[in-house]
Order: sequence, then structure tokens, then C-alpha cells
Amino acid sequence: MHQVKSSPLVLFVALLWMVGCCSAEESTDCGESGELCQQKKLDFFSNSTNVTDFAYGLTANMAAVVLYGSTFVPVKRIETGDGMFYHWVSCASIWIVSLLGEIVFQSPKFHPIAMLGGFIWATGSITVVTIVKAIGLGLGILIWGSSSLLMGWASSRFGWFGIDPQDVSKPILNYCGAGLCLISGLIFFFVKSDVGRHSQSETTPLLLDRRTISGSYGRHSSEYWIDAIGPRNRRIIGCVLAVVSGLLYGSSFVPILYIKNHSSCPDSIFYKASVYDLDYVHAQTSGVFVGSTLYFIIYCAAMKSKPRVYSRAILPGFLSGLMWTVGTYCWFLANNYLTSVITFPLVTAGYGLVAALWGSLVFKEIKGAVNCSIFFLASCVVLAGSLLTVFSKF
Repeated sequence: MHQVKSSPLVLFVALLWMVGCCSAEESTDCGESGELCQQKKLDFFSNSTNVTDFAYGLTANMAAVVLYGSTFVPVKRIETGDGMFYHWVSCASIWIVSLLGEIVFQSPKFHPIAMLGGFIWATGSITVVTIVKAIGLGLGILIWGSSSLLMGWASSRFGWFGIDPQDVSKPILNYCGAGLCLISGLIFFFVKSDVGRHSQSETTPLLLDRRTISGSYGRHSSEYWIDAIGPRNRRIIGCVLAVVSGLLYGSSFVPILYIKNHSSCPDSIFYKASVYDLDYVHAQTSGVFVGSTLYFIIYCAAMKSKPRVYSRAILPGFLSGLMWTVGTYCWFLANNYLTSVITFPLVTAGYGLVAALWGSLVFKEIKGAVNCSIFFLASCVVLAGSLLTVFSKF
């Protein structure tokens, strides 16, 4: 594991403390003062390192929360049609950014099994555009964030999918936190979001069928299927898809945990594998790109080589991919300082709240006093649940 270097200020203060302890030792006749002073030195260095690690981890964690919660903001008011082209563009951006990161960090070994997690993530993100169109940015991310948190908690707590179960100091508190996250997800279903539709001028794809140009089915040619469904059914579909996506997101990091858990087993093929999370980012994103490309090829075949490609979604798609990848680097860096048991619930709940702020304050998706009250209550419940999950570790 990579070692964390203390800042010069911390080292300088530590040096002053050592000098003071040594001076105190020379000025006393007690035989036990030397051992006491040495213990004070060790305690100070340990506390300084812990505080520094916590500060670095918290900063990286906050950066991941903001970036994840803002990932889909660039494309919120851009028409993406069925979302397949946007999905592929954003995933290509994810892989390109991670390739640059791989050149910088130079991971010791590429583990293909880590690509499986990226493939699972790409599968879950296919329906992102549909979810945002159906129930809005804030509500959609909060619902899939809650289900993702529950899946990540359950797989780690009970040792699903071959990973080692993680014990906690306060099991009752841990279960209470998970229960609150589940309750919050149920409360979110009662929140009604006001999702506006794009104007016709924004819904002209780059590639069109000739029959569309000639006007045989002109006006509705760019209408996505979710737009033609009634508000109630659209809301139900959006919520169900958000839950499914969250479950896939929550299990997408299991392959990396599996590799790390078996790195100390001499009989495992992953023996002596790196336990530093950043070494697996490129493998993870390679799976994301492979999965998205495969799905886009299947989509093009289903559309008979006439995919709906929206040119205005290209740059926002690249920006979304950039934000997601940098957020992943920040999250994995925070894991190194705080462990995934702490960072996972904080990131999952945190980026949902950031997206909720975007959706309610900027895009005005949540309206009405009662509706806003329910939304606020559910947000507080999921935040409380994530914090209880974190505190149960200590």
C-alpha cells in the first residue's frame, strides 16, 4: 500500500514536541520519565498521522460526493433521445480519462476480473437517461443511491459474492442505519417530481431516417418512448429502473473487493495483488467502456444501422464522463485513508443529496410545500442512516 507522507508543518511540530520531552527527561530524576516521554512521542506521531489521514480522506470524500452528484447536470437540459449514444460517449470519456491516470499512476498489474465490475456499472447506467426523464435528476439519484447503499452494505456486511464479511463494533447500530436507508428509499416513492420536456427544436437527431425527413412520421420521430407514457406510469417505471440501477451500482465494486480480500491467500491467483484501490481504476473503467460499446453495437443492430445520434450530447457526455472518473479517483483515494466501510455510505448518501440540491433548487423539479417536506424528510433519513452505518464501525 502506498504510504502517506506527513506535511512539513506536522513534522516541525513533532520535532518541537520531541525536544520538549527530552528536555523534561533531563530535568527529572524519576527513572520512569524516559519511558513516559517515549510513549508520549509515539502517541503524538500516531495521533498526528491519524488526523492527517482523516483530513486527506475527508477532503477526497467530499470531492467525490460533489463530482458524483453533479455528473448528469451537463446533460440535464440537453436532449439525448433514448440515451444510448450519450451513454457510449460518456463511457468513452471515462476510459480515456482513466487511461491518462494509468500513465501517471502506473498500476502494478491489470486484473481482467476487475473489468466485470465496470461491465456491471455500464449495465446499470444504460437507463440513466430514462430515469432522469421519468422522475427527474434529484429523485432518480436519491432512489438509486439508497438501493446502491443497501446493496453495498449487505454484500460487505454478510460477505456476499465471495468477499470477506466485515465485522462492526456495534451491530445493532449498523442494522438501524441500514433500516433507515431502506425507509428513506420507500419515502422517496411518495415524492412527486415535475419533469419538464424539451422543446421540439432540441429533439432533432444528427442521424435521421429518410422517412423522417420526408415527413411520413415527422413530428413524433424524435419522441422517446418514455415521453409517450402517462405521468403515473412514467413515475412507476422511473422508480423501478432507479432501484435496479442502484442494485447494479452497489455490486459493481465487488470484483475489486474480491481481489483485495484474496491477495493474502497463497492458494489464490490474486496472491500478493495490490490492496491500493487506485490501482484498479483503469481495469474498472475498461470494463465500463467494453460494456457500453457492446450495448451500443447491439443497439445499432436493433435500429438497423440507423441509431439516434444527437450531436449536442457529445461535449456534455464527455464532461459527464470526466466528472465521474475524477470522482472515482477521489473515492478510491478516500478508501485508502478511511476504508470503504466509512466512505461507501458517505459517498452514496452524499452525492444523492448533492443531486437533490441540483434538482430542487436549480431545475425546480420538486414543487409544493407538502412535496418538499416529504423530500426533505427522506433526505434526512438517508443521511442519518448512512451516518449510523459509519459510527457502528467504531
